[in-house]
Amino acid sequence: MPHTKDKEALLHLYNKVLPQLAERIYADLTDVTPLFDDFGLEKIVDTWSRDRQMASDQELSLENGNVPLMGLRLRLNGFQAGGRHTFDLSKDLVFNLEYTSYTVGPDKNTQWLEKPYLEPWSTSELDEVAAQWVGLVIEEITQKVQELG
Repeated sequence: MPHTKDKEALLHLYNKVLPQLAERIYADLTDVTPLFDDFGLEKIVDTWSRDRQMASDQELSLENGNVPLMGLRLRLNGFQAGGRHTFDLSKDLVFNLEYTSYTVGPDKNTQWLEKPYLEPWSTSELDEVAAQWVGLVIEEITQKVQELG
């Protein structure tokens, strides 16, 4: 029987998968981050969006195993382009947490990968998701630079 969304499954994602993914993303961004004054890559957990199908008034938390999504948020602040206007960029990588599996993508509606809870990620899955997401980040930076140009 597949593992369902619970405290163990969510803590596994939060403590094991997100840090591994963040490491790869950070490595893939080494050419980009020096272009900005400041950057951050942090784990995020949605403790605000209540699932309408859940009748429970239980507080949303990792401990209760009932958050609807988590992921990573990249902040790039103060793009430096030799006297040009600067800009900031914020982008999320979203883990949409369903009952027996979760999906990963740049938003709730785009799915790059679906996995059952507690199934380990392969090196190629980590690399592919990181590369896809960093590709979107670079596309967005390029677009903003062209708009400023």
